[in-house]
Amino acid sequence: MQFDTKIAVVIRTDLAVWQKLNVAAFLTSGITAAFPVSVGEPYRDGSGTPYLALIGQPILIYGGDAPALTRALERALARNVTPAVYTEDMFKTTHDAANREAVLAVQRPDLNLVGLAMRAERKVIDKIVDGLKFHS
Repeated sequence: MQFDTKIAVVIRTDLAVWQKLNVAAFLTSGITAAFPVSVGEPYRDGSGTPYLALIGQPILIYGGDAPALTRALERALARNVTPAVYTEDMFKTTHDAANREAVLAVQRPDLNLVGLAMRAERKVIDKIVDGLKFHS
């Protein structure tokens, strides 16, 4: 199935595995909050056990170094795409309000980005992530 939109997550490659997984999980929650239409229907197995709904389209996960994440952020903003962001300072916090404070305390050029996620038209996402490779 071909979707009109694309969801892309960009994770800094020098993080510990647990950090990468944590960042990806938090960032995709930003996509579901901003785009509830991206969530499919709840699941049910053959025994009738209900399960939660998931995002209903593929999520492409890219890797990059710090400059690549900054470049992707600037490309997104230049195309009027509002991304979800995760900064290194957020690893030191313990709740949502503290996360927002950590981001607010830093000017955009100085954000120590470890991940971002965005959803937009396919061609727009392709331009934002141009040059990035899938995370390995």
